[in-house]
Amino acid sequence: MTPNRLLPDLAAHAEATAHTLAPACGSCTAVTLADRPDATVVRHAGTVAKAHPPDSVPADLVPRLTAAARLPGLLLPPLTPAPADLHGRLVSYWPYGRPVDPADPDAAPWEEAAALLAGLHRTPAPAGLPAMRGPVKAARAVKRLRSATAAPRAAATAVLRAWDTVPAWARAEAPQPVPGALCHGDFHLGQLVRHPAPDGPWLLIDVDDLGTGVPAWDLGRPAAWYACGLLPPDEWSRFLAAYRAAGGTAVPAAGDPWPALEVPARALTVQTAARAVTKAQEEGRPLDEAEQCLVDACDRMVPVPPELAQGSPK
Repeated sequence: MTPNRLLPDLAAHAEATAHTLAPACGSCTAVTLADRPDATVVRHAGTVAKAHPPDSVPADLVPRLTAAARLPGLLLPPLTPAPADLHGRLVSYWPYGRPVDPADPDAAPWEEAAALLAGLHRTPAPAGLPAMRGPVKAARAVKRLRSATAAPRAAATAVLRAWDTVPAWARAEAPQPVPGALCHGDFHLGQLVRHPAPDGPWLLIDVDDLGTGVPAWDLGRPAAWYACGLLPPDEWSRFLAAYRAAGGTAVPAAGDPWPALEVPARALTVQTAARAVTKAQEEGRPLDEAEQCLVDACDRMVPVPPELAQGSPK
């Protein structure tokens, strides 16, 4: 079933759940928040219904939902403990939270995000939680680029060459280093909401990639943006300082953080560049300035030193 055929039934389920939880919800209109092949998300009043990726299975998703329910100060808790099945897609239900406003970058909650990640990384991983899926998603982005027949030759070559410099665990070709910490797996500012809306505390959302792994992965995307010149130094410094102040375990409490961040930052730079090059090819356009910065960063990559290959400082 394609996302477009799934959408009307998902909206109906969101409405039914919203009316069950709050019969006088005051709304009879469903709003589509996302409609992609890997996720369809619909809001009705204070209830959000999410159809998870087609390859999601209960054995992985249920422990992730359980973890979110047990960590309400860090993760937005689901409304129901187990997913439903809708046309072969697993569906979960959540309270609505107000997301970060992309039009107001000065208000980005970097300090709050850092504190949430630090708290997550300090929390013992629940038994039965699967591995964090960040490296799997990076590998899929590169695989998709390889299959793009008309990808810009020079850009694609730079990205694929950079991928070869990434250690096997970060390419999902080997197990992640152990012992693993509790990780979000796909952190960026779009994974934060205020709940209760509009001014409640910030919480992390999206448990599809939650699991055990290298905690530096969750800092890897901001680190990559900073290294590529896409995140201002002040914002990066605020984020890193807040993470350390909150007792985060992904980097040393003082000193150079890059021995821990090198591998995740490079893997996520390649992932983001691979997506950018593939998207530009599909849209028949040249790379924009930000996309070219990512490709240029890939072009500068050299093999990671062996002492850094495990993703943690030695």
